[in-house]
Amino acid sequence: MRVLVATDAWRPQINGVVRSLEYLASEAPLFGANIGFLTPGDFRTLPLPGYREIRLALASVGRIERAIKRMGPDSVHIATEGPIGWITRYVCRTRGYPFTTSYHTRFPEYLAARLPVPLKWSYAALRRFHNSGDGIMVGSPTLEQALKARGFRNLMPWSRGVDAELFRPRSVRPLAFPGPVFLYVGRIAVEKNIEAFLALDLPGSKVVVGDGPLRASLQARFPQVHFLGMRTGQALADVYASADVFVFPSLTDTFGMVILEALACGLPVAAFPVMGPLDVIGKSGCGCLDVDLRRAALAALQVPREKCRAYALTFTWRESVRQFLDNVKRAHGTLADAALHPGYGLTTAPSLHQTTSPAPASASRSALRAGAVQQRRG
Repeated sequence: MRVLVATDAWRPQINGVVRSLEYLASEAPLFGANIGFLTPGDFRTLPLPGYREIRLALASVGRIERAIKRMGPDSVHIATEGPIGWITRYVCRTRGYPFTTSYHTRFPEYLAARLPVPLKWSYAALRRFHNSGDGIMVGSPTLEQALKARGFRNLMPWSRGVDAELFRPRSVRPLAFPGPVFLYVGRIAVEKNIEAFLALDLPGSKVVVGDGPLRASLQARFPQVHFLGMRTGQALADVYASADVFVFPSLTDTFGMVILEALACGLPVAAFPVMGPLDVIGKSGCGCLDVDLRRAALAALQVPREKCRAYALTFTWRESVRQFLDNVKRAHGTLADAALHPGYGLTTAPSLHQTTSPAPASASRSALRAGAVQQRRG
């Protein structure tokens, strides 16, 4: 099976969407699948105002249609609702290409935090975007319920995993700050509600890892907080393992992969009882969820670290990828005998992974496209 993923989120961005897609590509060959990507790296781009690390692709219908023809996938998956996502959706709908989508980010809430845009307007646009496909993949039961209540259809679960080899407990704890150490990891931006953490009256030290548009102003306002900047890989894992409590103040995340990373390092979590923490932490006993974030942070100090690690090991990327591929098959039916463009394989490009040799397809391109167009018009 060959799947082309169209995404506006890609390197050098560091976020949950990008990491999920990277692990999808690396694990898919274990299931005989081939994942290709259409990313901002395939187009000219402009920086997103306020987030210069996020590049908006100057994509076009013609270029995206040619890319799909060249790559010859069995199915298209649209991961984001940016320029690439919207134009790919248009091409799939007008040309009859089967596609699924995923809902990673609560854009209506993010937008409302910055501009006076009613939530119902934003959700109407996203509902139109996602309901036109064959299935919407969501990261948690709470998100599924929320979207279903707003009229989203064909919702399918797609959970996440954690790299338990990289993120693990360590005997060496390099942070030399007075304990207990309360840690935040993530983008330093208004939608992350980070000020709710920074303003807490807590003993010991508060540490922030990450970057974003609010870093300079918050660093000036909270001089007692240790801002370490961006950390990735081993350096990030070392910080997790050196802290005592991971504080997750966000009210708008759909999952919160950093929660799993913290747990895998044996770090208990303090968070509000909202979407994301409710699904990942739930009743596991690996953290404390409370409307009083200070109370949650102090209570989390009592959680056994080994319990956190054991729970995190139940989330694997292999299972996440299996879930994704099963969703694609379920959304479109059996894809083994149907391809958009028989005779074409995934081609090598800077942002395109080629993970296995594509299998030959027997169904005719015209029959598949006609069926898909008929289904969308029906």
